[in-house]
Amino acid sequence: MTDKTYRIQTLNGISGAGLSRFPDELYEVGGGVEEPHALLVRSASLHDTPIGDSVMAVARAGAGTNNIPVAALTERGVPVFNTPGANANAVKELVLAGLFIASRHLIPAARFAHELSGDDAQIAKAVEAGKKQFVGFELPGRTLGIIGLGAIGVQVANAALGLGLSVVGFDPGISVEHAWHLSAEVERADSIEEVFRRADILTVHVPLIPATRGLVSTQRLALMKDTAVLLNFARAEIVDTDAVVTALDEDQLGGYVCDFPSTAVHKHPKCISLPHLGASTKEAERNCAIMAAESLRGFLEDGQVHNAVNFPEAVMARAEGTHRLVIVNRNVPNMVGQVSTIVAQHGQNIANLLNKSRDDLAVTLVDIEGERLPEVLAEVRAIDGVLSARCI
Repeated sequence: MTDKTYRIQTLNGISGAGLSRFPDELYEVGGGVEEPHALLVRSASLHDTPIGDSVMAVARAGAGTNNIPVAALTERGVPVFNTPGANANAVKELVLAGLFIASRHLIPAARFAHELSGDDAQIAKAVEAGKKQFVGFELPGRTLGIIGLGAIGVQVANAALGLGLSVVGFDPGISVEHAWHLSAEVERADSIEEVFRRADILTVHVPLIPATRGLVSTQRLALMKDTAVLLNFARAEIVDTDAVVTALDEDQLGGYVCDFPSTAVHKHPKCISLPHLGASTKEAERNCAIMAAESLRGFLEDGQVHNAVNFPEAVMARAEGTHRLVIVNRNVPNMVGQVSTIVAQHGQNIANLLNKSRDDLAVTLVDIEGERLPEVLAEVRAIDGVLSARCI
């Protein structure tokens, strides 16, 4: 055991730029850390990994959290942080590459060229004879359909406009921040089906949740032009792969470019699959690691909640000369009243208080003047509906 204040266990290789954000005097960080206060992961699956009672937070250096048992951790009062937008540029660039790959048949063309044999004259003759099979199309004037206008979708939309594409998008839950960054030239569709009908190229940028699993279905593929191309650089399960293969085999879809090889698609003549390269840049790994580290520090040191997938946003500056109660509780009536009563009964004054809720969960931050009283914390923990509580 270490005498440092906080212990972070890493379950994957994490960029040093992120790890350097943990001050040496406060943190022990590494793969062999015992009884960690927090876990920091990338792709490691935690579904079958015991997560000890010492763990107060989990952070993924990436956007998706399907490798983390979010629901179970929520019931324990443990926030799960991700890094939305940190890899947006990397994924955007790969989507743009997918546009060119699809429109100009670049992968099969490169494969054809690689397999040529003979002297230069023979190769030149074969090139002239064979290049006709790779005739593609230009992007200006075509319509790019985008499902999901979050950090990645917005960047893809704006970049596509610069390539001369018309862009139509659908996202009923677009945030104010993302709407501000979205070009006014992007047309907003009234329904997801409208995007499928209009797109010459369709790309999906939504998280994998129950509502989006199989979003690209047989029924929606039937709405698409038979020359259209589907791009998937989000999550494999968002697309019904069997439905896509059937549509391709029956010439109801022009092509499929994805970041998720499988037995169904990786050798299909109308499919191009890449080995999950979306966030595989040094810059993206660095950005994700830094954001994840900062989220963990904010929660461990100050109880701040920022970029959690299962908790409300809860950010409050620390009042000088106070100690802070960090309470995670079910979103039920009179929780703040009970906490305030306990503090008052012990003769302490509340300098500042924040209560934020999200669905059935709430986070309460209470800055208290005076000394730390273990009795206050014990009584707060005993309140019906409190999932976790600590004093910083």
